[in-house]
Amino acid sequence: MRTETLHPPYSTEGGFATLGPEPTELVRLLDETFREWALRDGARPMTAPALLPVAGLAKLDFYQNFPQLALVASRFDLSEGRPAPAAAAAAGAVPGSDLDPAALALPSTVCYGVYLGHAGTVLAEDTSVTLVGQCFRNEEHYDGLRRLMSFRMREVVALGSAGFAQRHVDHYADLTERFARAIGLPVVKEAATDPFFDREGPRALMQRLIPVKYEFLYGGTAIASVNTHRNFFGERCDIGVEGQEGPAFTSCVGFGFERWVHALADHFAGDWDAALTAVARARADVG
Repeated sequence: MRTETLHPPYSTEGGFATLGPEPTELVRLLDETFREWALRDGARPMTAPALLPVAGLAKLDFYQNFPQLALVASRFDLSEGRPAPAAAAAAGAVPGSDLDPAALALPSTVCYGVYLGHAGTVLAEDTSVTLVGQCFRNEEHYDGLRRLMSFRMREVVALGSAGFAQRHVDHYADLTERFARAIGLPVVKEAATDPFFDREGPRALMQRLIPVKYEFLYGGTAIASVNTHRNFFGERCDIGVEGQEGPAFTSCVGFGFERWVHALADHFAGDWDAALTAVARARADVG
């Protein structure tokens, strides 16, 4: 065993992950795999901004349903007579009184940029897109690669008819299970909830009766999830589909890279070559 396998070649100080060569290569191989699945299924590549308008996420009830996760960004108030920001920045924390009102949001998941980017459009047909983005979450605590303030995720998002959105998540749930099985990674699929909706409203009740989110857990850590949102985002963002009455239905699948690295490093006891070989073989087997 190589010496470096005794110490993970990454750091996670303060909820921020820095990956060395081996886990970086593992992320590259994982992302190529997930992207290849999406493109093979007709998904269009897309890039969303790393920052979104606070008003845009407010329209999606983000601050009502996930206030504990929210992170926002602002700029220094440099108007005449204001103190220079250098001293406060050097101390490690800038008081809100030194900043302009925060109008920019650091999104907690990638798909928000997809819905806001399609706002006010009518799709010619059922559509899927795929993208990678940086996600930001203000967690109560951080725990290695399992729980980070900043992390990366590949998503494949479907927009269209109800049937198309459901087939999308069914397909990727099957692919994810087959991929994990081919790697030899013991993953458990469990129903979960996403509080996109008013917890006392009819949509939340329907979610409890008919699960709309499934997570794929390794040792209790969700490394992937599939999510159906019905027409919630289509309605809030005024997204339509040609020939279909009412707003578009949406669904998405997400793969958190740092969590996959954690699972693979743990399962293969820090043997990065074994993890890379297993992922490459599974990628070929699943196709």
